[in-house]
Amino acid sequence: MNNNSGSPFSKLSLDEEEKLIEELIKREEFSELPDFDDTKKILEEAAKQYIQLNTSKRVTIRIKQKDLIKVKARAKRNNIPYQTLLGAVIHDFAEERRELNIK
Repeated sequence: MNNNSGSPFSKLSLDEEEKLIEELIKREEFSELPDFDDTKKILEEAAKQYIQLNTSKRVTIRIKQKDLIKVKARAKRNNIPYQTLLGAVIHDFAEERRELNIK
């Protein structure tokens, strides 16, 4: 690897596998996969979907005023915003770590 002082990679530390790959490239013993472009497209699409799934989405819901007051009070006792508390409850439910209890 060329260690140009202006390069952001000049102080990059490589692990053993990365060093081996770099050496193989220098000796021209490392080549692309025959289906590299197809694999690249699949991985790019997977990355886009991953990012999209992990972004926040604004929603509007209607809840009783007394429930909102109680949620805000519990959030305040825990020193977190009430939206964060509600998001955590929804996330736990979505991940099946919290059961639905309708009385």
